[in-house]
Amino acid sequence: MRVERAEVPSITLTAAAIDQVKFLMRKKGGETLGLRLGVRGGGCSGLSYVMRLEETPGESDFVLEQGGIRIFIDPKSARFLDGVVLDYSLTNLLEGGWKWINPNAVRSCGCGTSFTPK
Repeated sequence: MRVERAEVPSITLTAAAIDQVKFLMRKKGGETLGLRLGVRGGGCSGLSYVMRLEETPGESDFVLEQGGIRIFIDPKSARFLDGVVLDYSLTNLLEGGWKWINPNAVRSCGCGTSFTPK
């Protein structure tokens, strides 16, 4: 059975998110790293977001570039992440960190790390 490849997803990193990813890349010692974005089953709302730094994309990954950062997205995650805006803020110790703004989510958990897709 052949699986059709999804369309290239549209992902937006805010300036604050780009700055934070670059900071983490420098801290990890690799400005050549890429940012893996994806989803996996689990979490309190159905799907959990995946975000980590990796050396190279997978063979079938979409590879996007934004603000000097390579973004890797696997085809299965692409449909759930199309249109996502990833932001970062650290307003105080209780409120801050990564914020996923996902038009494909019907509902998100309170901490913002998982969602229920449309």
